[in-house]
Amino acid sequence: MRKIVIFGLDSAPPSLIYEESSGIKIDNIKEIIAESHRKVLRSSYPPITVPAWMIMFTGKSAGELGIYGFRHRKPGDVSDSYIVNSRYIRYPTIWDELGKSGLRCGVFGVPPTYPPRPLNGFIITDFTTPGPESRYSFPPWIKGEIEKKFGKLIFDVTYRSENKDLVAKEIIEMLKQHLSVNKYLIERKKWDFYIYMEIAVDRVHHAFWRYFDKKHPKYAYHPKYSNVIPEFYNILDKGIGEIKKTLPKDTIIVFASDHGAKSMKGAFAINEWLKEKGYLKLKKEPKKPGTDLTEEYIDMGKTIAWAWGGYYSRVFINLKNREKNGIVEEKDYESVIEDLKKDIMKIKGEKGEEWKNIVHRPSEIYPQVNGDPPDLMVYLDDLNWRPAGTIGWNSPYLEENDRGPDDMVHDWYGIFSVYDPEGTLEKGDHGEISILDVKDFLVKLSRADF
Repeated sequence: MRKIVIFGLDSAPPSLIYEESSGIKIDNIKEIIAESHRKVLRSSYPPITVPAWMIMFTGKSAGELGIYGFRHRKPGDVSDSYIVNSRYIRYPTIWDELGKSGLRCGVFGVPPTYPPRPLNGFIITDFTTPGPESRYSFPPWIKGEIEKKFGKLIFDVTYRSENKDLVAKEIIEMLKQHLSVNKYLIERKKWDFYIYMEIAVDRVHHAFWRYFDKKHPKYAYHPKYSNVIPEFYNILDKGIGEIKKTLPKDTIIVFASDHGAKSMKGAFAINEWLKEKGYLKLKKEPKKPGTDLTEEYIDMGKTIAWAWGGYYSRVFINLKNREKNGIVEEKDYESVIEDLKKDIMKIKGEKGEEWKNIVHRPSEIYPQVNGDPPDLMVYLDDLNWRPAGTIGWNSPYLEENDRGPDDMVHDWYGIFSVYDPEGTLEKGDHGEISILDVKDFLVKLSRADF
């Protein structure tokens, strides 16, 4: 078969990759995109890195996977959580399926693939990997081979920091290393199907979006920081150009992102709002704003609901016989849920401006609901406002993210383009594709079924 390479650009929006006036110089990528079969990718519910990439490569929803984010609440606890990993993936991935068909697969950086699982090929795990000391490759010996040539592998960086110089330096360093490692693996290893997912794209967006996007409500030109995103993409583009030179001429090249990116207008302290509405009761107020909501503060004997923050909010009902000190009777659960949904839909901006809020029960959007789901999933003003789960604020409306500097929120739309040098697929723009349909599309592509 012809080889297939997928470049996964975490959080890359159509406005940057598809549009000519994007403000970045990506000549190699644009040359490929111009000759590609292009679609806009409709992301998942929720549109976040974990679980979006695994939704893409299994074709299963977050509910079916039982993965609703990077971390999940331990049942019966207010704040204690666990981190999902590859052991939670109970459906076959595309590399599992193709591997059984005899195709050799190479996978780099797709979350969550740590700890690594055997496959017909090789795998390097993702940013959820605890660190370079971990067993992060299959076969295991590839780790030593990489470290001998490239040093300790960088899995992620601290990107929510006031030290922007260090953030930029570390993001660029990670990107350069990843490009070099992937070029090496693509050149030296045997493979038929290869995925390279780059998390650094997401990190540079979060850290420097306000200095780049002139439509950002807090846009601020900076002689150094305004150039970080353009410089980043220039390095990415050159690296992909170098990788392309090593590929056979008939290789199919796919660009994909798991979700998009747009400006964060502010954060909304969802638990402060729940307090105002009488759903949440505290035993005592914290001494400083930005305090985590824990059992030390919450009065479970009087609380109906509380929430987690993030790119979307997970709301939990204090249900009797499920929570340690639940007070909501099972017979009242449905009415409490409906009242809370109606109240959340009425949330407006600080000056009374209308918000496009989206509120779902998991059972309303997923064919199955597995794992430890929240009772409600909340997207504020179509993702423009990031929910903040901390307490101690004077107002629910916050100018900044409560977890550190962050300029960007996720968007519903990403990219999916396929460069087919033999012309099996028609070039040009071809509407949308759901992230749930990508796996089947790629499997058909690998079998030349188009």
